[in-house]
Amino acid sequence: MQSHHREPVEGGSGGASRGGRPLFDDVSARVDFPALDARILEFWRTQGIFRKSLEGREDAPLYVFYEGPPTANGRPGSHHVVSRIFKDLFPRYKTMRGYRVPRKAGWDTHGLPVELEVERRLGIDGKQQIEAFGIAEFNRLCRESVTAYLEEWERFTERIGFWVDMDDAYYTFTNDYIESVWWILRQIWDKGLLYQGHKVVPYCPRCGTAISSHEVAQGYREITEDSIYVRFPLTAEAAARVSAGVGGEPKPVALAVWTTTPWTLVSNVAAAVRPDVTYALVESRGDRFVLARDLVEGVLGRKAEVLREVSGAELLGLEYEAPFGFMRPEKHAHFVIGDDYVTTTDGTGIVHIAPAFGEDDMRVGLANDLPVVNAVDTEGRFVAEVAPWAGVFVKDADPAITRDLKERGLLLGVEPYEHSYPFCWRCDTPLLYYSKATWYVRTTAIKDQLIAANEDVVWHPEHIKHGRFGEWLAGNVDWALSRDRYWGTPLPIWRCGQGHAHCVGSVRELHEMAAGPVPEDLELHRPYVDDVVLACPECGGEMRRVPEVIDAWFDSGSMPFGQWHYPFENRELFRERFPADFICEAIDQTRGWFYSLIAVATLIEGRSSYKRVLCLGHILDAEGQKMSKSRGNIVQPEEILDRQGADAFRWYMFSSQQPWSPRRFGAEMVDEVVRKFLLTLWNTYSFFTVYANIDRFDPAAGESPLEERPLLDRWLVGELQALVRDVTAGLEAYDATGTTRAIQQFVDDLSNWYVRRSRRRFWKSESDADKLAAYHTLYEALVTVAKLLAPFTPFVAEELYQNLVRSVDAEASESVHLCAWPAADEAAIDAGVSFDMAAARRVVEMGRAARNAAGVKTRQPLAEAVVSLPEAEARAVERLREVVLDELNVKTLRFVAGEDGLVAYVVKPDLKVLGPRLGRRLGPLQAALREADAAELVATIRSGGAVIMTLADGDVSLGRDDLLIETGSPEGYQLESEAGRVVALKTDVDDALREEGLARELIHAVQLARKAAGLRIEDTVSLRLDVPDELRAPAERHRGAIMAETLASEFVLGQALGDHQDTARVDGREVGIGLAVTGTIFTATYG
Repeated sequence: MQSHHREPVEGGSGGASRGGRPLFDDVSARVDFPALDARILEFWRTQGIFRKSLEGREDAPLYVFYEGPPTANGRPGSHHVVSRIFKDLFPRYKTMRGYRVPRKAGWDTHGLPVELEVERRLGIDGKQQIEAFGIAEFNRLCRESVTAYLEEWERFTERIGFWVDMDDAYYTFTNDYIESVWWILRQIWDKGLLYQGHKVVPYCPRCGTAISSHEVAQGYREITEDSIYVRFPLTAEAAARVSAGVGGEPKPVALAVWTTTPWTLVSNVAAAVRPDVTYALVESRGDRFVLARDLVEGVLGRKAEVLREVSGAELLGLEYEAPFGFMRPEKHAHFVIGDDYVTTTDGTGIVHIAPAFGEDDMRVGLANDLPVVNAVDTEGRFVAEVAPWAGVFVKDADPAITRDLKERGLLLGVEPYEHSYPFCWRCDTPLLYYSKATWYVRTTAIKDQLIAANEDVVWHPEHIKHGRFGEWLAGNVDWALSRDRYWGTPLPIWRCGQGHAHCVGSVRELHEMAAGPVPEDLELHRPYVDDVVLACPECGGEMRRVPEVIDAWFDSGSMPFGQWHYPFENRELFRERFPADFICEAIDQTRGWFYSLIAVATLIEGRSSYKRVLCLGHILDAEGQKMSKSRGNIVQPEEILDRQGADAFRWYMFSSQQPWSPRRFGAEMVDEVVRKFLLTLWNTYSFFTVYANIDRFDPAAGESPLEERPLLDRWLVGELQALVRDVTAGLEAYDATGTTRAIQQFVDDLSNWYVRRSRRRFWKSESDADKLAAYHTLYEALVTVAKLLAPFTPFVAEELYQNLVRSVDAEASESVHLCAWPAADEAAIDAGVSFDMAAARRVVEMGRAARNAAGVKTRQPLAEAVVSLPEAEARAVERLREVVLDELNVKTLRFVAGEDGLVAYVVKPDLKVLGPRLGRRLGPLQAALREADAAELVATIRSGGAVIMTLADGDVSLGRDDLLIETGSPEGYQLESEAGRVVALKTDVDDALREEGLARELIHAVQLARKAAGLRIEDTVSLRLDVPDELRAPAERHRGAIMAETLASEFVLGQALGDHQDTARVDGREVGIGLAVTGTIFTATYG
């Protein structure tokens, strides 16, 4: 063992130029990450580091990032952390790679979520109350609402380390932004792709507006509700026609109809069948029905009698009695029609038709000239004509309608039905499919262009491209653009009394066409823009704006144009920054922002507005449940940020799952990240600064060429350069998870292999090239890791960089985030060294597993390790013999060829195979196998031969499939095997080994006492141990080792006196420990 009295490292900073003072701040192993965050944030803020990362890069290649704008009318949540840190990661990386990466923030400010928040605050409900309150004041409060939390959002954004330019943010409510949107709509209008159509649209009765198909996709929910089977009695003439050829007295006949929406029966005008399907006239319990032949048994039971089969085509034109007579159709109604959309997968094969409330219903209604009977108002309530349920919300009326049908003998049955139903994604109201006039963008006209544009986009994960998103584009329907609401971009279409329409494309055009003066500072929102009257260019009449505003998703999809007020300003800037290189949002934005971006850009530019998109999965609670207020399982970001800091939050989100996978999230999971990664890194950093300061190490003084360093250093440098190579390749491929895990593994290797293997190099007194090499190697590793971590954990990376680099070199880049990204030195990667170390570490891991299995402590030396390895690995381990001996704490290492000499075999009959075959002979066979030479049996089997076992009643021939081979440890050894490799530790311990183990236990107890007393690493002590007689001999015989390892300048066995007193248990016996500080290991040198 070496003494710990030391001289400064040769080439260290003991010279006059550094004044003999430490270069680095001492770093405690105890760290407060939130406090560290605060210090770093203040440094970034006061020094303007983000701004500096953007400056001076005019000639650098451009990397364009688009910020998906959040709506800031509520506090940010943990899911916002996820999206914002991934949006931060790649721009930071690209900046360090030498790109110019402008990051313009944005805020999505329009739409129903904002209106609903204001309604709640005012205590009002619905459009009538909004209009009574006043549109002008209501919209003013909406504007206030979206800015109310901006300061909190800005603090939150800064707190998590998301660098984005919030001083130059775009807001979708500004006149400039709205004017750009108007210009876009004008281009679409001029192409003939903006039109008003009377269609059945998804409609929210609570919000009083239609919504688009991509919004509908966000609100589906699995529900169970009653479906009903209803009789539609045929007229006498129709009943006679369908009963032709059936004997007996004529009987009434009814169509059997199935529906999941009883309320729509009030507006029924027809019943649809499929012409090519076979239907049946059936008698059941004295009543006759018509329904699909294949569904008879499922609907009416096995006893139902089929009287006649007819094709669907034969049923066309049959008339029936309306289920309700509240509304009088204006055209011929209540007869059977045919259409191929009718199926026989469920129901009865006969579908009731209400064109006012179904897209397919409307289509077949138009094809068959059916009337549209709408018994429901815009709030989803029955109109006055439906007297029993007037004013009742239609879904709430379903039970009463069902009762009414039953009382009138029209109800066949009720059956629970589980299905997916759309709810308003904003207010959670069940949607209705409702016939109304709506403005559309004819996106179906550019479907092929959209699909082609998507081909140029790189998706992460790749399957989204042709799966979720590609299928969405392939099934594209026209975009329902208009909303019958208030706070949004006004639809810029004016109409005159003659029906002429004009789409205004700019504020200038608005002024030029106005019939009267228009204020120069006109706010382009309702109600102010509604007051502007235009002169019709066709007839000269007054034109007034249509009342609708547009879908807020169209706003956000227009951000590539609107953020620059294009084309009215910044034309060159727009061209330079279109399309984006990278966007990133939650995976559900395939129906939201991802779609609106590509749709608007394709309509205007004929191509996608982004080249690459990263999808993010949703956050679940620790139990895998969706977070919600009702469950009380929401984790607020402040809980994590104030407890473990931003880097822990970030690292967990980057490393726990692939970005697009749902991830469980809770404080305990982030704690694990701190323990396994951040504290491992921090303790290594702390170790370096403490010892580097003790030795006055100066990385700028002295050289330590790589080729002259010991193998352990060359191994680490090679692993470090391979890490740089792999992390760079991973980030270029947008792989956050693989790269973080690679860094985490390296940090673990750095701490638990390199530093642990090198401790004595730092402790030893000699000031030689070996110690200098260790310092240089660890320093290089920590500085490089800091740079690799900068995009992931920007706070910790900055802390390491400032203390390790800026403290040494004032000319170095001011921040780690202003540094160039490390370049991998391929020449430093020695495949041979890496192979050797991997082989040695594998043996060590197997040996440790054997120790654990045997219950032998690591500090207890053992006599021997015996290994059987593939030839190349055996040579590698031989080259690193001393490393393996030290790590396994064994005295000798012995190699053997093959495992037969190490493994104890047990050969047993396979009872499932031999039991039925041998019957009563199985018992004697088991006994014979126990007595046989198991190794010889195994050799025979492996050679492909048959094992012949002689029993009292004759021989039995056994093959490989008849026997089970188990391996175990030979007597006195503990064995571990893996893929043809075997490591066996001799577990018998003699007296000498036992004494050495006890001495190591005493050393461990003293080191714990030093730590508990708060002693510094360099403090020397007077050590007094009060040990029982059984431990006195080990303590005396290993006195030198105990003194060297515990920095004891004197060591006395006796009463445990000293400034610091403690007790410990060693080998089940109590030991008293007394410590008194006598100086430091370098007192003589530095005085």
